[in-house]
Amino acid sequence: MKTKTLKILTFMISIIITAMFITACQSKPDTETEIRISVLNGTTGFGMAKLINDSKNDKASLNYKFTVESDASNITAALVNKTVDIAALPTNAAANLYNTTNGGVKIVAINTLGVLYLMTNSEKITVSDFSELKGKTVYCPAQNPAFIFEYLCEKNGLKVGEDVIIDNSFAQPADLRTALASGQVDIAVLPEPMVTIAQSANDKLKVSLDLTAEWDKVAEPGSLAQGCIVARTEFIEEHKTELDKFLEEYKASVEFTVENPKEASEAIQSENIFTNAAVAEKAIPKCNICYVDGNEMKSSLDKFFTALYSVAPASIGNKVPDSGIYYTGE
Repeated sequence: MKTKTLKILTFMISIIITAMFITACQSKPDTETEIRISVLNGTTGFGMAKLINDSKNDKASLNYKFTVESDASNITAALVNKTVDIAALPTNAAANLYNTTNGGVKIVAINTLGVLYLMTNSEKITVSDFSELKGKTVYCPAQNPAFIFEYLCEKNGLKVGEDVIIDNSFAQPADLRTALASGQVDIAVLPEPMVTIAQSANDKLKVSLDLTAEWDKVAEPGSLAQGCIVARTEFIEEHKTELDKFLEEYKASVEFTVENPKEASEAIQSENIFTNAAVAEKAIPKCNICYVDGNEMKSSLDKFFTALYSVAPASIGNKVPDSGIYYTGE
């Protein structure tokens, strides 16, 4: 009897050990798989700088290959062509890509909240609220900034095209910053760090409205989510363990950036995410860099996409994305 009981116990223990071994093998990240990541230069890439630097110095746990782009369309094309696995993108571009590829990508985290500011030449224009924009032309970069500003105008009772004109002739933030600093235009919407650069070039420029604060007055506070991290759905299905490990390391990189702007700005410059470390250091506290995932991410983005759809449906692929766009770790 004792021998039979011992055999049963031994068998059961062997099953448990085998199961534990299999589970451990399944949950251990594959350090050989090359994970291809692309980020935009500028604010949406700031939080990635330390991880890129760590990877170059063999301090990251996975095999990352990073590229830095200046045009979001290059990144979306790479995701479609499956030459990139993970990317940092404007949130509207992520929604558009999800809708136009029938779920080919998922958003895994928000990485940037509001970074937009209305700037004016204080010698010529004074603006303290939206009512003072009536009858004026406001220059604004194309895509997300323009859509967000249009939403804010309409929520403040200004009809775009009649009460206020939004001019996108300077489509790129850097070009608009130069035009504003040189006096070519007197009122513009700019993101950080372009705000900091413009003010350093022209001390007559002032921030008249913080558009994140204005958003929180007319929409769900905290729902202005401008940047995010996406991953190809196929990559998630095949490499969930690696994705989760990346998110762990990326979150730590973001937290380092927020808590150590001086050291982070040096990595930002060295990794070609932004050309001037001193400007990046000064801008970081105003960039609302963050790491938000899970249900909090979903709640914020649902509200943001609904707002964008109300003013520019095509900007997110002509419909508010369904819940399949979110990866929540499950």
